[in-house]
Amino acid sequence: MLFETPEATDERMMRIALEEAREAARRDEVPIGAVIAVNGRVIAKAHNLTETLGDVTAHAEMLAITAAADALGGKYLPDCTLYVTVEPCPMCAGAIGWAQIGRVVWGADDSKRGFRRFSAGEHGPLHPKATVATGVLAGEAAAMMRDFFRSKRR
Repeated sequence: MLFETPEATDERMMRIALEEAREAARRDEVPIGAVIAVNGRVIAKAHNLTETLGDVTAHAEMLAITAAADALGGKYLPDCTLYVTVEPCPMCAGAIGWAQIGRVVWGADDSKRGFRRFSAGEHGPLHPKATVATGVLAGEAAAMMRDFFRSKRR
């Protein structure tokens, strides 16, 4: 396999998360997708299913964390990177912290419901050792959200 820069890996993984978000939109769910990877290899991916399942906790991140823990056989995911199209909400950020996910990457910020709005410091409820990267393919993620909610207001 050819060497891939960390930036290229982030973009590749975010494109997979964006495809998950498109699947959510096709199901008339809020278009958020998530991918969990270890060493550049996808171990879990999910999209929002709150409407489909009638479950307010069925966010993409929550479903991906459950799938990743199952794939790895343990509840702690310190060697994993979570890629999510939109900044996690406080509930998801708490779960990300409890799972001890080592790195979190998101596309678009969420000024209304993102966890940073409700928490002190950059990391808030994320694990203290977690690293964060933001803005990866943010324009695409934000446009998808904007288009989805615009279609709901018509």
